[in-house]
Amino acid sequence: MQDSRIDKLAKVLVQYSVAVKRGDLVRINASVVAMPLIRALYREVLEAGGYPMLRIADDECGDIFYEVASKHQLEYVSPLAKQEIETIDCSIGVWADENTKSMTRVDPKKQALSSQARRPLMDIFMKRAAKKGKDKLRWTGTQFPCHAAAQDAEMSLRQYENFVYNAGLLHLKDPAAEWRKFSEKQKRVCDHMNKVSDVRFKTPQGTDLRLAVKGRRWINCDGHENFPDGEVFTGPIENATEGVVCYSFPAVHHGREVHDIRLTFKAGKVVDASASKGEDFLFKMLDQDPGARVLGELAIGTNYGITEYSRNTLFDEKIGGTFHAALGAAYPESGGKNKSALHWDMVCDLRKGGEVIADGKVISRNGRFVNKSWPQPGRK
Repeated sequence: MQDSRIDKLAKVLVQYSVAVKRGDLVRINASVVAMPLIRALYREVLEAGGYPMLRIADDECGDIFYEVASKHQLEYVSPLAKQEIETIDCSIGVWADENTKSMTRVDPKKQALSSQARRPLMDIFMKRAAKKGKDKLRWTGTQFPCHAAAQDAEMSLRQYENFVYNAGLLHLKDPAAEWRKFSEKQKRVCDHMNKVSDVRFKTPQGTDLRLAVKGRRWINCDGHENFPDGEVFTGPIENATEGVVCYSFPAVHHGREVHDIRLTFKAGKVVDASASKGEDFLFKMLDQDPGARVLGELAIGTNYGITEYSRNTLFDEKIGGTFHAALGAAYPESGGKNKSALHWDMVCDLRKGGEVIADGKVISRNGRFVNKSWPQPGRK
């Protein structure tokens, strides 16, 4: 018997996150591991009057590609892929792996080549996502609980299922209604931050990072683009980031873990970097194009239902009481202008003595907002 929370998740994604309408062309992009959710999504899209289009991936084919593909194949982008992104109305991505470490020994040069080749597709996707009206691409991404992800999080599958579904408020009677309430609290944060010129993050562990954000828009992430959600973000001014950030958790990208990342910024660019593990991969990603050394996103995590690191960026960047900053491509809707084939989120914990200072005033201490009407621990 299928877990009823799978059907509830499919309903929230289709009806709330991307709001499928009659006649919408809806891409469902997922791994075969997630078939129970894929089938539930397929049914929900049909019941909403949309046209479901399945894009089912197989992990082993991905492994074969990087093992066998030559340079011209790594750099090839199908014109059908471009047409697809230009045509679809909605995109629902589902992440689930048989082996999250299968890419660990892939040559990072190959990954960089493939990433660079697909950059035009990312640009089209982001431009459409930033639009308003009928040409806007409505998209969301979620995690399907699977053994590989549970193992990464050091949980049993049952424990991980509870972790995933509770983070999305799926244990409650009407998750969409709860996300709308949460959205109002986050809107207050965005309204305040939209008036701010500069932000500073400090931790006893060595982070002292200053960013200029005047004129940039803070986005309320309330369960539409990511699910579960819980963050507010913007695109920092590209040439104004200064200082040092010491990331608290291993940063995962293309299945690789990089530990103890320390980045030094000057005039907006990474001028020095180090890591205790995966440093070579870190530099390969930083050097893939000029925009890879510039921050495209700055965000504050607000989902206090997520309290522990799970080696999954979808959840880790939302941990209440953290901030994350992404190297590479900016989201145009935030006003960010940085372009890159890279977008790599890295998370810094503020819960042990950290502060967030906006225009000289502390707005968060030890991972908790000073303003009690903003998202708080123990409250939805």
